[in-house]
Amino acid sequence: MKKTVKDYIRTIVDFPHDGILFRDVTTLFSDARGFRMAIDQLLTPYAGLRIDKVAGLEARGFILGGAVAHQLSTGFVPIRKKGKLPGRTIAQSYTLEYGEAVVEVHDDAMQPGETVLLVDDLLATGGTAEAGIRLIERLGAQVIGCAFVVDLPDLGGRTRLEAMGMEVHALCAFDGH
Repeated sequence: MKKTVKDYIRTIVDFPHDGILFRDVTTLFSDARGFRMAIDQLLTPYAGLRIDKVAGLEARGFILGGAVAHQLSTGFVPIRKKGKLPGRTIAQSYTLEYGEAVVEVHDDAMQPGETVLLVDDLLATGGTAEAGIRLIERLGAQVIGCAFVVDLPDLGGRTRLEAMGMEVHALCAFDGH
């Protein structure tokens, strides 16, 4: 039987807290065939579209986004946690389960009118992705799609991003959280 991307993802019970089923993509990344399959499948819906930049959300989005940008022969833009980028940045806050977090991007990372593909490993509530989209749009660029390896539909991230008018592409989904 042929393996799917989902087959390469390990589930770790009770991490980082009791009751959580952590979907670990490092097992996908460490397998050459699985990693290649994931990158190819992340790209498929965007074949033939103009993509000027790929933006990856910290941290696993850097791994995926860098590989996707390489395959597209385009630039890569990291969207990082506050205080990690050395140049002038713009910031966007978002809500976490208990509190708030902030992501940043360099203020010259994208130009008005550029098209951007947003990439990350996992879509849960959609808060980080929404903050990334807001940063991209504030720089005048347009998000043409949001690509994820894993969707956790029970947490509502896809619905949240689609309500913003975003196209969401996920390679697999897991029930629960």
